[in-house]
Amino acid sequence: MADEIERQLDVKARLLKGERGVFDVRLDGELIFSKHAEARFPDSGETERLLAARLSA
Repeated sequence: MADEIERQLDVKARLLKGERGVFDVRLDGELIFSKHAEARFPDSGETERLLAARLSA
C-alpha cells in the first residue's frame, strides 16, 4: 500500500503496525479513513482516492 501511495501521489507514506484490528489512514494527523468507523477495509484504490482528494483541497 505504501508503494502504491508513493507511486500515485508522489508522497512518502509510512505504515505503522496497529493493534486489535485497527486500520486508520491519516494525513498530517487528520483521519482520512477508519476501518472501525466504516466497519470494513477500504476498497481497492479507495485510500489513494481519499488521500488525493485531501491533498488537492
